[in-house]
Amino acid sequence: MDSRQLSDPVLRVTLQTLTKLISFPSVSSTSNVAVNDYLAEQLEELGFAISRTEYLDRNDVQKSNLVAVRPPVSGSLAGGGLAYFCHTDVVPVNRWTGPVIEKTATQKTAAPDSPADPFQAILSDDRLYGRGACDMKGSAACMLSAIKQIDPAQQTAPLWFVATADEEVGFVGAKHMVGHCAGYAQLAAADPVAIIGEPTSLNIVYAHKGIAGFRVVSQGRAGHSATNIGINANEAMVPMLETLLQLSQQSRCEGALQDSRFDPSHLSWNFGVSDHCNTLNITPGRSTAWVSLRAMPEISGQGLIDVARTKAAELGLELEMIDGCAPLWNDPDCEHLQELQSLTGTQLQTACYATDGGVLEQLSRRVVIGPGSIEQAHTVDEWISLEQLQQGTKVFHDAILKWCT
Repeated sequence: MDSRQLSDPVLRVTLQTLTKLISFPSVSSTSNVAVNDYLAEQLEELGFAISRTEYLDRNDVQKSNLVAVRPPVSGSLAGGGLAYFCHTDVVPVNRWTGPVIEKTATQKTAAPDSPADPFQAILSDDRLYGRGACDMKGSAACMLSAIKQIDPAQQTAPLWFVATADEEVGFVGAKHMVGHCAGYAQLAAADPVAIIGEPTSLNIVYAHKGIAGFRVVSQGRAGHSATNIGINANEAMVPMLETLLQLSQQSRCEGALQDSRFDPSHLSWNFGVSDHCNTLNITPGRSTAWVSLRAMPEISGQGLIDVARTKAAELGLELEMIDGCAPLWNDPDCEHLQELQSLTGTQLQTACYATDGGVLEQLSRRVVIGPGSIEQAHTVDEWISLEQLQQGTKVFHDAILKWCT
């Protein structure tokens, strides 16, 4: 990271923390244990008690969830408070070039001079670059900086910091935490205001879509295409695809499947197919179609799924559901949102993506708000602006004061 002078000492702390968090290459296919260990060390130094749950993912990779809590001076975990949620996995890096750094008044060149490392934070043009800078290690760094400004003696309600694994691959960590973590059970019983710190440009997301899906499998028999030995699995799949196309069109046109509070207002029914063949002289022995859809409050799309299930059964095909998460919904006029808006001065809005918040259904006061733009999440040369880091730290600091002191 550049050694430029930063006048704001809080921002310097945030940048140091974020640089460290980015240095952990916690892509979802790898372990996040090391980065959660670092967070646990930081939080223990700030007086938090730590609960950990670990599990092996479907590829036998060790994953970690962290629930940390700092009780008020009374020691009681009852009575609300504030909980902050982040995930410490990041999406893969398919290409990374690094930012462009100005070398002279007239010439720019890619930096650094050696091959760019997505897990080495680089500060350039008031932006910090690195995988996870925006989604969502920048948010976690802001919350840690905010906590460091709070005197524990001020606390009159509990403060939680939660870090999950595998948000980017089906919210697996959050689901494991909800089912297995005693620390989370205590949190849920207290039902605090729950901030899911995903990047929203610090606007207040009071509702977001959920996500669900299914696979349809056609089994044939592979064989040389010059013989009659094979049974082409695609033949049975073709009428299934026609049904999936019809359902996709219905999801966009039927008024009962629309919710104008979201943009797009439909279920975003998406589908694809693969016969797993990479050569022309093999009769495909297996064909797989997939569907994803994004449910909204009171619009699950279950009727469409039932039609697909019936058609698959008629064709002798296998249909398997893919677990996702429910939509998140708050009444935009509810008290905690109005209080949060008075703190931030930002807009209330909906979102069409899903977050761990869709899994945390035991919590009645969930809201999604965090620094950074969703337009930067998952991008080549991901970055977050210093302004958003400054503002994010302030918003989280003010929220702690509001609900914990």
